[in-house]
Amino acid sequence: MTTAPAPVAAPALSRLYAARFAVALVWAVLVLAFASEINPFVGVLLVLYPVYDLVAIAADARLSGSGRPRSVLYVNVVLSAAAAIGLAVAATSGIPDVLRVFGVWAIVAGAAQLVVALRRRAVGGQLPMIVSGAISVLAGASFVAMASGDDPSLSAVGGYALLGGLFFLASSILLRRREG
Repeated sequence: MTTAPAPVAAPALSRLYAARFAVALVWAVLVLAFASEINPFVGVLLVLYPVYDLVAIAADARLSGSGRPRSVLYVNVVLSAAAAIGLAVAATSGIPDVLRVFGVWAIVAGAAQLVVALRRRAVGGQLPMIVSGAISVLAGASFVAMASGDDPSLSAVGGYALLGGLFFLASSILLRRREG
């Protein structure tokens, strides 16, 4: 006799989402303050964001047990690792290449986030994650387009992280309300 997969624990997911908000907030502030050009500090910042994303998604996968979104989360872990490597290389080439890599990562990671959130609807608090995933896809496409513009800037990437963080905060709050 097989048992149903254990559902993701909403309180643990809420704490993870709150942590993701905090990291996104700090990262966005640093990028917005220091990323007028790519220097070693900004290069490290660029790589750290997908590395943290990888760690957070791996933690999310552990919380998911054998639940349905787990395989999508593991694909997203690999994508974040690839993004970290790609951003390390792109940072040596300039802002347009960084925007291209960040954009492609945002498109694919956003699509994965959307799939996971749709599969987790029963857990609750997923509407902000659904919206965030869809916006990520659109934002990623805009980053790729910005890369070819006259004055590409990393400020949009900082704003993107801040907005994404706010969606994580909203989901965290909704999950806590559901439990309380």
